[in-house]
Amino acid sequence: MTRKQRRLVLIGGGLSVLAVAVALMLNAFRGSIVFFNSPTDVVENHVEPGTRIRLGGLVKDGSLVRGKGLRVRFVVTDGSRDIPVTYQGLLPDLFREGQGVVAEGALDGSGVFKADTILAKHDATYMPKEVVDALKKSGHWKDDYAQRAALPVSGRIK
Repeated sequence: MTRKQRRLVLIGGGLSVLAVAVALMLNAFRGSIVFFNSPTDVVENHVEPGTRIRLGGLVKDGSLVRGKGLRVRFVVTDGSRDIPVTYQGLLPDLFREGQGVVAEGALDGSGVFKADTILAKHDATYMPKEVVDALKKSGHWKDDYAQRAALPVSGRIK
């Protein structure tokens, strides 16, 4: 075998090992590469208590309850299922009922989601694609959401 052939065999073998490693890694992460889980996903996938996830949906109207200090309780819904959420800390300025939210944390044994981070949308017209897809899937998408999203983000509306 010549030097060139040995080098090609070595490079080919290395690339093969690398491809197998990448394939195994992607396969292992397939179920966990998710921007967030909707309440329906959490219920249907039987998420175990204590498992860290991102829960996304809309803050249900009338569910926001402020407690002592910075304690907050609210319900995240996708129109089909609801999950109660508790959080202690400062909420984003744009957090409000009827708006999209993503909460990071874990379910406790009683089915309450204990959030340690709350993410809200960054402007008045933005809605994450995953929230839009979840709303459309559950049949709660309103056509005026798309019209509001088409408005200019900066400047005055006359």
